[in-house]
Amino acid sequence: MNRILIAEDEPRIASFLQKGLKANGFTSAVASTGDETIFMALSGEFDLLILDIGLPGKNGWVVLEELRGQGELLPIIILTACDDVKDKVTGLESGADDYVTKPFRFEELLARIRVRLRDYRLPKAKDEMLLTAGDIMLDLRTRKVKVGDRYIELAAREFTLAEIFLRHPGQVLTREQLLSHVWGYDYDPGSNIVDVYVGYLRKKLGSDYIQTVRGIGYRLDT
Repeated sequence: MNRILIAEDEPRIASFLQKGLKANGFTSAVASTGDETIFMALSGEFDLLILDIGLPGKNGWVVLEELRGQGELLPIIILTACDDVKDKVTGLESGADDYVTKPFRFEELLARIRVRLRDYRLPKAKDEMLLTAGDIMLDLRTRKVKVGDRYIELAAREFTLAEIFLRHPGQVLTREQLLSHVWGYDYDPGSNIVDVYVGYLRKKLGSDYIQTVRGIGYRLDT
């Protein structure tokens, strides 16, 4: 049974979420401050974090930064009243897996939770923390990336995109697959954000690694 951590300081909302999750077969626990959220999220007892931005003490942005900075791979869905596009982009670029604004329909949140849990695979052995393809290596724990004998810096979305490619070397990945796995479902399917970020990766990894498959998507060649 999947266990969900709810970081929410509003008791009414936290109770609503817990009741809804329980009715759908999940167990949950509530953290009401930023420090409590970080402590519980790092305990290894949870499968997903629903994160409110307006937490007392360390707010949700700080919590997100600290968790990802410590290599925590737990799926994180931001749930907040902040519906500004810049906030949404900031959250996703900082390592959140999804972003839901209040007020929200519980059915939608539930669908997003199930998608993130389905896609999430927690590495259980040291060698599974390292993804390699050719001379590219990604360390999922430290989020370091090495190409040949050089280390490169990748932003959060760039790293997630690179991870998808390294998990499927030689396989053609459609733009739609990359969009749903890396950015979730809030982005317009007609957006060119996938192409833009593939361009960023090519500049950092090297132009020969990611090949365009015309009319379909991209393939990592090693």
